[in-house]
Amino acid sequence: MLALAPMGEHAGVNYAEIPGFRPLALDLHVPHGKGPFPLVVWIHGGAFLFGDRRFLPETLRPGSVFQALVDAGIAVATIDYRFSSEALFPAQLDDVQAALAFLRESSARFDLDTDRIGLWGESAGGHLAALAGLTDGAIAAVAAWYPLTDLRVLDPHNPDTPWAKLIGGSPADLPAPAAQASPVSHVSATAPPFLIVHGTNDEALPLSQSEQLHALLVDSGANSTLLPVEGAGHTFTGHDDVEGIIALTVAFLAKHLTVPHP
Repeated sequence: MLALAPMGEHAGVNYAEIPGFRPLALDLHVPHGKGPFPLVVWIHGGAFLFGDRRFLPETLRPGSVFQALVDAGIAVATIDYRFSSEALFPAQLDDVQAALAFLRESSARFDLDTDRIGLWGESAGGHLAALAGLTDGAIAAVAAWYPLTDLRVLDPHNPDTPWAKLIGGSPADLPAPAAQASPVSHVSATAPPFLIVHGTNDEALPLSQSEQLHALLVDSGANSTLLPVEGAGHTFTGHDDVEGIIALTVAFLAKHLTVPHP
């Protein structure tokens, strides 16, 4: 992994121990200097079936997201959550909320300003970031990269898609859980500012998923920016400036977490 800038690092901190499941852990990177520091929670992707809090998609330099946040004066927590093979939805959202509760309760210990929390996720993690941002009530900003936003419109009769496995059956057969697990169902005028970034050639999750969420946010009166990445696939494959997307996302989060320019 890329060596991070000078900071306080807390690796493998258990934030929840749920009977019958593995302990859930997070890694926390806190910039050196005088805090308390604003916080971004990074949520990894992996179709709700795999992935690791420590590693970014292969299209990104190892550690680059965490480095960019620390360099901007923002602490970053990268979190575990249960996969759909371990527990059905809403377990995954429960885990994100448990991590947020732990970080808020531990703010003094880790020198965090938990009145200034942002969420950033990619793919399945983008879905969870959007969902948590729309339901937590105290999130300052959400950055969602190529998220799943509406389970009900993608192959709704297929029980074998990652989103069907998330809820335990096809969305057509389980309309209530499918709606509950869809960020578009939770949009309101009180939503935090959103930045949604999605490749125009994404075959895993089509751009229309982000377009739908963005349109609903704008129609509700919330602050939303949609950035289509021309020619990019899932995880921004085929795009030659992923570092630029990282920088743009960090700038969005820094703005809404009121981080001053150096």
